[in-house]
Amino acid sequence: MIEALFERVAQDRVLPTPFSRGPWSAGALHGGAVAALFAGELEALPAPDAMQPARLTVELVRPVPLTTLEIRTRVVRPGRKIDLAEAELLAGGKVVALARLLRIRVQALPLPPGVAERTADPVPPPPEDAPPLPGPLGDPGPIAYHWAATEHRQVKGSWDGLGRATDWIRLRVPVVGGAEISPFQRVAAAADFANGISAELPFTEWLFLNPDLSIHLQRQPVDEWVCLDARTLPGESGAATTESALFDRKGRIGRTMQSVLLEQR
Repeated sequence: MIEALFERVAQDRVLPTPFSRGPWSAGALHGGAVAALFAGELEALPAPDAMQPARLTVELVRPVPLTTLEIRTRVVRPGRKIDLAEAELLAGGKVVALARLLRIRVQALPLPPGVAERTADPVPPPPEDAPPLPGPLGDPGPIAYHWAATEHRQVKGSWDGLGRATDWIRLRVPVVGGAEISPFQRVAAAADFANGISAELPFTEWLFLNPDLSIHLQRQPVDEWVCLDARTLPGESGAATTESALFDRKGRIGRTMQSVLLEQR
């Protein structure tokens, strides 16, 4: 077994490995693995000028199975300043996930004095100063994304705790075997954890699955670590939302949002 989330078996096909497995089903992928795959495939699309990812939206249409997956990508709105691309992930000919990436041109643009300081948020303590996040409840079971493919450093919260959480996350393995991990893939790989680390309902009694993920970025992370300051807001009609501020060790880099389906076990 290769130590990566996916093995590329053709230009438009990948095979998931157990490192991509999610916590809800032994036969389905973690949303973070899917988001990281989409991020890499979409940011690689050609553009006339240097572009940076500004927004990634992922729709998890069905559980994504641990079987050969087909990836289709295209640029739907080309442009020199802004472009828009989309991707489909298919299993057995059926669409299981969709994504759209909005990119903005890269341009050196120094801000006026005082703007950066006025808009800055306090940066969480660095990962070196935070203890490793305790493992999931009980035996972690088979190799899975949330404990084998990622490393977590706890600033606030825990797997078995409830409420707002601040967590540094680092991807341990490549997204696709033999390929370097891009900074954007590191953000996408971490962002889907928000509803898991900031749960307001106990995992042993409730399911809280997110069918989507949206990431907005003003810049990319400076190294391997991405921090989520996350909270979940549950409703009483079976739905919730999760939001998180994204940081690297230099400061704020963006925000995420998730819709969440709530169910009692």
